[in-house]
Amino acid sequence: MSEPRPRLVVIGNGMAGMRTVEELLQLAPGLYDITVFGAEPYGNYNRILLSLLLSGEKNTDEIMLNTREWYTENGITLHAGDPVVAIDRRRRRVRSHKGVDVPYDRLLIATGSKPFMLPLPGGDLPGVIGFRGIDDVEQMLQAASTYKHAAVIGGGLLGIEAANGLLRRGMQVTLLHRIEVLMEQQLNADASRLLSHNLKARGLNVLLNAQTEALYGDGRVEGIALADGSRIEADLVVMAVGVRPDIALAKSCSLHCERGIVVDDTLQTYDPHIYAVGECVQHRRLTFGLVAPVWEQARVCASHLARVGHRRYRSTKTATKLKVSGIDLYSAGDFIGGDGTEDLVLRDPRRGIYKRLVLKDNQIIGAVLYGDVKDGGWYFELIQSGTDITPIRDRLLFGKHYCQPAEVAA
Repeated sequence: MSEPRPRLVVIGNGMAGMRTVEELLQLAPGLYDITVFGAEPYGNYNRILLSLLLSGEKNTDEIMLNTREWYTENGITLHAGDPVVAIDRRRRRVRSHKGVDVPYDRLLIATGSKPFMLPLPGGDLPGVIGFRGIDDVEQMLQAASTYKHAAVIGGGLLGIEAANGLLRRGMQVTLLHRIEVLMEQQLNADASRLLSHNLKARGLNVLLNAQTEALYGDGRVEGIALADGSRIEADLVVMAVGVRPDIALAKSCSLHCERGIVVDDTLQTYDPHIYAVGECVQHRRLTFGLVAPVWEQARVCASHLARVGHRRYRSTKTATKLKVSGIDLYSAGDFIGGDGTEDLVLRDPRRGIYKRLVLKDNQIIGAVLYGDVKDGGWYFELIQSGTDITPIRDRLLFGKHYCQPAEVAA
């Protein structure tokens, strides 16, 4: 009689957890009995494309990565809409909200992150939401069909995408950002000014250096009070001011956590039976919010779950692209620079093109591109490979095509 297969339980049906399962199925199909618990009542979808769902450029089916049928075809038991509420590490069991109790030999925690909601007066009024899931998009679409005025607090990547989506849905939208540089994690001041100009030209009301003091309304949010005494009318307020690793469940079973669930280079936690991946983890003091490092975590974690573990996770430089139709923006690496760095800059205001490459020791260490991003991937390869750009320095800003004769392509 054959031995029963070890049991892998995955907490979190999002992109990180399911990418790990996909990688595991490639490496060791049939190794585990796999059970997945997800808080949302869907299959696995591409959270990165939520802004296109909001803007109407995609529908729900188009952002699905794994349908319910995929789980069945791969012999995976899916409990959608039923989050795990308790982990018993001593008995190696989990219990869900609906009372499903399942044992595990290996546990993978991929609980992701939660939107940070500013603790403001009026912050609990109906009509004040975050932007993390399909349910949030549905609430925004409902508001767009009923009300006129929306405000988005936070001028980062997600906030701009939310504001643009609501604008495309016919709302009058105000984007508020607490400092003068939009997307300050990805852009410098010059590129931010070009972006702000473009957004205003679309009809978006952009308020920089705007400090939100309170939300107000009678039964539902009606507006925002700013620190300078002014008020912004808003029947819908979207907070896009960042996320926090969702570690409540991990902490409840005394798993070692700091800002995130602490993992080693194999994505194993302090409990050898438990792994964690994605936005809920902390690796070498870093937490993660972009997809590229999460994909690499999934590859490494899957190799160890598949018992062919030879990989180690190392944090790497990342690149960012804005998902707003008609706005081409790309940044990668250390685009701010500092001691020992120099800049190569190309400005073409008439065509709306701006490029800035940050160099150090004859290597590119960072790039910001606006208006013309076709060479973004090539610059990113040069950053990652540490290529000596000395032979092509005088043509570097013009892109890969102009540098090809020197045959210095990463």
